[in-house]
Amino acid sequence: MIYFLIVNYYSTSLVTKLISSIPASIDAEYKIVIVNNSPEDYSIEELSSKSVHILNSRDNLGFGCACNFGLQWIYNIDSNATVWIINPDAYFDTISLERVKYFFYSHPEVSILGTIIHTPSEKIWFAGGSFLSKSGSISTPDLLTDTNVDYVICDWVSGCSLIINLKNFSDCPQFDDAYFLYYEDFDFCRRYANQGYLIAVTKDFGVLHQPSSITNRYIFKKTKHSTYSYLLTLEKYTNNLIFIIRLLRLLINALVLTFFRPKVAYGKFAGLLMYGRQAIKKNKTIHGADESSNPV
Repeated sequence: MIYFLIVNYYSTSLVTKLISSIPASIDAEYKIVIVNNSPEDYSIEELSSKSVHILNSRDNLGFGCACNFGLQWIYNIDSNATVWIINPDAYFDTISLERVKYFFYSHPEVSILGTIIHTPSEKIWFAGGSFLSKSGSISTPDLLTDTNVDYVICDWVSGCSLIINLKNFSDCPQFDDAYFLYYEDFDFCRRYANQGYLIAVTKDFGVLHQPSSITNRYIFKKTKHSTYSYLLTLEKYTNNLIFIIRLLRLLINALVLTFFRPKVAYGKFAGLLMYGRQAIKKNKTIHGADESSNPV
């Protein structure tokens, strides 16, 4: 069974377009699971059907935690399922579910698979993720255009279109709940890659994506969360020197943007402040634990 997992945040019209782009399939059964991250968005209930199941959250859980909610629900039903996490602002031009099914039959070694992503104007938006820990560089090179293979191993793939082969996991895979929005896909891939799971990207099938059609409605929040998550990611996957250099670069960039794009600048400052507060809280927790484990 293929499960499409969609996180909704006031995006009923986009989700409707996405669902309508999924063709009926004779040889590949599928279900659609929508995690409603906007509890007051009652319009999403209109999409409920035999093939569409809606999970309502009490609050906005953030992307990663909402995915965890949906993944756990699916895993409890079918731990051998194929789960395709897809953004509500993405949709299919053409897609063969039989081809997706055959891909994992032919390549059971792939645990997390990203797909090629195009914009509606047919420009490549994502074709593989790269990471250099020595410099902290997180990039999206085109790994697919000049290849004729079924897949290319890469460092990370985009959560906009990410397929999980659940049968390769002894427990339900989960995103780190420290991430509210942005970089949770990068962390997800690096964490499981470090445990020996194979991460890859393919051009055998893909989606069309309207970049930031949702998050651009909330520029301040978007920048705040992306800044915080970026710093959290650098802390986890680079060394102290690289972290400090990139932190200073980010701070200088925020100061410059104050004069040209104040909403973006204030979002960056808010993200820096958020990270600082969390770092202080974490430090106090660690020191408190050390003191309690070593009583005088």
